[in-house]
Amino acid sequence: MESHHDHRSGHEHDEHDEHAGHGEHEHHEHHAEPHPPDGAASWKMAAMATLHCLTGCAIGEVLGMVIGTALGWSNPATIVLAVVLAFVFGYALTMRGVLKAGVDLRQALKVALAADTISITVMEILDNGVMMLVPGAMHAGLGDLLFWGALAFAFAVAFVVTVPVNRWLIARGKGHAVVHAYQ
Repeated sequence: MESHHDHRSGHEHDEHDEHAGHGEHEHHEHHAEPHPPDGAASWKMAAMATLHCLTGCAIGEVLGMVIGTALGWSNPATIVLAVVLAFVFGYALTMRGVLKAGVDLRQALKVALAADTISITVMEILDNGVMMLVPGAMHAGLGDLLFWGALAFAFAVAFVVTVPVNRWLIARGKGHAVVHAYQ
């Protein structure tokens, strides 16, 4: 494993599309140039980053909804819990991979915050907004098809809208581009 200071080329990820050229660049600090170069982020890379984020969000959202409903909490309190847990699980999934690369906990948290905050925020606004717009979804119980159907639809909308956001971020060396330096 090379250190992040051992770069054999002055070009940072000229061929970054879908992880190409990553072999000699195991770890990176933030660079002045975009990482990868503007426009080099593929739709597949953005979709994978969004799916990763959506997984953490979905785990947290569903767990929050189940806990809030089981405890008889109000809709606003349940939504707050679901959003908090979406961020916790989203960050945790990213940190897991970064920690496996040998990064200390503090740096892994910094990477997760940089990689996921915008993506999770966009997803949470969208999926909770959709849930509030679907008639009866927020009042449906966990045993109701309306709740689960609306939630699945909300996640789908959040995914579709967040993919271009993540592509834009990755193309500018932000978002999940930060995580790629540790893979």
